[in-house]
Amino acid sequence: MATTAEGAKTERGKRRVEVGLVTSDKMNKTRRVEIPRLVKHPRYGKYIKRRTICYVHDEQNESRRGDTVEIMETQPLSKMKNWRLLRIVTKAPTTEAAAGEKQEPSATA
Repeated sequence: MATTAEGAKTERGKRRVEVGLVTSDKMNKTRRVEIPRLVKHPRYGKYIKRRTICYVHDEQNESRRGDTVEIMETQPLSKMKNWRLLRIVTKAPTTEAAAGEKQEPSATA
């Protein structure tokens, strides 16, 4: 919150909050998040799937590919990053259980 010369606190503007799916976690402290949306075609009226790609700052590298996350718009952090991670809504199913099942038959052979 910013303060004015009189000492009264002024409210910051509302920031956009979106929910999307993490599609890439290969970068350090950065995630690529897709926000799906439906857009009505202007002439035919059919709804078309569109997506918005956002690069999100993830300070603790806590989100993984496939997670559904809540992100908030922020001041520019780099050339492409204008969002930061608020929370992980749902975690992606881990592949460790599937990898463990594949290793068991080979260990018994």
